[in-house]
Amino acid sequence: MNDKNDQLINFTGMLDGDSEFIPLITSDDEEAMEKMDLPEVLPILPLRNNVLFPGVVIPITVGRDKSIRLIQEANKGSKIIGVVAQKNQDEETPEFDDLYQVGTMAQILRLLKMPDGTTTVIIQGKRRFEWKEALESEPFLKATAEFLPEIKPEENDREFEAMYESMKDMALQIIRDSPNIPSEAAFAIKNIESPTFLVNFISSNMNADVEKKQGMLEELDIKKRAQLVLEHLSFEIQLLDMRNQIQQKVKTDMDRQQREYFLHQQMRTIQEELGDNPQEQDVTDLRERASKKHWDERVNKLFNKEMDRLQRMNPQAAEYTVQLNYLDNLLDLPWNEYTDDNLDLKRADKILNRDHYGLEKVKERILEYLAVLKLKGDMKSPILCFYGPPGVGKTSLGKSIAEALGRKYVRMSLGGVHDESEIRGHRKTYIGAMPGRVVQSLKKAESANPVFVLDEIDKLGRSNHGDPSSALLEVLDPEQNSSFYDNYVETEFDLSKVMFIATANNLATIQGPLRDRMELIEVNGYTIEEKVEIAKRHLLPKQLEEHGVDKKQLSLTKSVLEKLVVEYTNESGVRGLDKVVAKIVRNRARQIALEEEFTPKMTAEEVEKVLGPGREKDRSITNEVAGVVTGLAWTQVGGDILFIESSLTPGKGKLTLTGNLGDVMKESAVIALEYLKAHAKWFDLKPEVFDKWNVHIHVPEGATPKDGPSAGITMLTSLASLFTQKRVKKDLAMTGEITLRGEVLPVGGIKEKVLAAKRANIKEIILCEKNKKDIGEIKPDYLKGLTFHYVRIMKEVVDIALTKVDVKDKITVN
Repeated sequence: MNDKNDQLINFTGMLDGDSEFIPLITSDDEEAMEKMDLPEVLPILPLRNNVLFPGVVIPITVGRDKSIRLIQEANKGSKIIGVVAQKNQDEETPEFDDLYQVGTMAQILRLLKMPDGTTTVIIQGKRRFEWKEALESEPFLKATAEFLPEIKPEENDREFEAMYESMKDMALQIIRDSPNIPSEAAFAIKNIESPTFLVNFISSNMNADVEKKQGMLEELDIKKRAQLVLEHLSFEIQLLDMRNQIQQKVKTDMDRQQREYFLHQQMRTIQEELGDNPQEQDVTDLRERASKKHWDERVNKLFNKEMDRLQRMNPQAAEYTVQLNYLDNLLDLPWNEYTDDNLDLKRADKILNRDHYGLEKVKERILEYLAVLKLKGDMKSPILCFYGPPGVGKTSLGKSIAEALGRKYVRMSLGGVHDESEIRGHRKTYIGAMPGRVVQSLKKAESANPVFVLDEIDKLGRSNHGDPSSALLEVLDPEQNSSFYDNYVETEFDLSKVMFIATANNLATIQGPLRDRMELIEVNGYTIEEKVEIAKRHLLPKQLEEHGVDKKQLSLTKSVLEKLVVEYTNESGVRGLDKVVAKIVRNRARQIALEEEFTPKMTAEEVEKVLGPGREKDRSITNEVAGVVTGLAWTQVGGDILFIESSLTPGKGKLTLTGNLGDVMKESAVIALEYLKAHAKWFDLKPEVFDKWNVHIHVPEGATPKDGPSAGITMLTSLASLFTQKRVKKDLAMTGEITLRGEVLPVGGIKEKVLAAKRANIKEIILCEKNKKDIGEIKPDYLKGLTFHYVRIMKEVVDIALTKVDVKDKITVN
């Protein structure tokens, strides 16, 4: 038989409406309890599974013969009994040696006959006592006893008052957060005004073993007893928080698999809190993931070797986390996991044309790659490098290629990268070690054959941590990258199926060996007509969508778009044009939000109100002044025109150069002057004239550094015009390098320079004869309205450029 003790709050329903058994006591009740007398002989009721505290009401189911006999006799008499907890809960017939020394004198409040035939007695604790002498064992235990005094805190003890409030708050928090405790318990706690009874009430009902409760009962100092209660409540709150966190993590519809996951999470959290070894679960998870990988025997052998090392490690050691992270990264890599290529060339051509206007050369190369892949079935991916000015769509081409192929897309920006470990990774033994960005990007793509864009490859730096461009040599070599070695992974990874696409603005800053590994594809700037089409098809719809403006609320005609291109932008790409269009769309959004009147079609006059006055379309110069010639230049943002000016002042033949010129450009000026001196007869000049005049050559926009040999023929023409005082042909521009032997050499950037000339309304262009092939690669539409003069020697340049008409305000040189 046993005594089954339930918490008091479970019996509140039985006590409703009966004021005799209200479980809360008043200060008067406490005083009355302290004045109670102790019988000379006290019947002792052994209690297991619980401890009775003074003032607390608990129900007891009585089943042992001695206990039934004791309750019956006491109920007929004084109703006073002594309740003492058993040391051993399994003992059926306890004797005095099996009981604790300290117990609680109790009063029987009610005796109930239950439907199942058992007897339940409701008792209330009164005062602590300590039994002294065992008197009888039959028919039940009897002993002499004496009360134990309680040590109460002093009045107005602020520390005890704070402990009292903390106990209340913590008990209420446990009741609120625990789903197993009814809300009626909070009512009981709130209505307890006696600090002593609050300590006893919580001690009796808290979730603790008998030994701990007995320890609190035996503590006579109420303040120390309150401290013990607070410590236990704090532990209960932490345990409850942890339990709630676990339940919150796994709160979802429970099927068999989810139920197992929930139990595993609980086990892991408990093990972590107890400091046990969760190693077995980690190993199980890793091996389960490994069983689904498609790696070869070499990687499988490495994985098993590292797993064995993990199992031998102490989980508390720092190396355990390092090893666990390494294996986790190894499993995340897409070993032999490829996406299927979509080799529908017509679809690919449609996607490329949809996303990019122009760029025919690039599109043609991509379709060639797809054609070979379709015919051969498999090939080593080429390393393409798109180079050209900013804003022409080099990076966005990668996305279109990925969509056309049906591959994953991943992009890695190399601008400012100056550490070799960014490419190859760190050795895993270092603190904070991680794989290189190449491997990390593949892990992110979850595929071993994505389209991989290496953005701004010309912006790679170098430092004392190594040269990342040298580390890329292995990545971008189709003959080597099938066995790319990352320092962190510590084994080879196949990159041969990855389609690498690099982008750059300036090839000159790329290492020669790295440049040699890539197939260079020039992405030139756009013509005015192309920019208008790009703005109409791509930029305007994109900005309308981003700013929440309906396409019916704003439209721009081709003439307005051309005005934006010509008067408000000066670039090879369309990035600046995109910003201008965005400003117009924002202005229309403001008008819509303020409910102003407007017409959907925006006029040129409205554009000027929004953007301000544009610059002059025609940047060419007058030919009425001697020594001023239009040249063509290449910049990192595309082609541009520049003016070379020269003037004469009386002197001794001194040459002065200004305009922030580089060494090569200064040398071109010296060569041009020396050539003019050597061939003075061609220009009807006396040799001594060069000793009477100082020459000053200036290139405007002096804040911009300028260098290169391509201004050679422009400087020669400027000096020839200056000394002969003849006009330069109107709307003429030129580019080319000169030599002392009188030859004109070819230069680069021809397409960008031609487009710049067309933007400036130039009609005629002088080029080296060897640059004729470059003109043949430009679309005929771009060349409309332009006349080209191809020359071999300097005299041809001067004969074409200079007219026989004298300049205005002619000075006499000879």
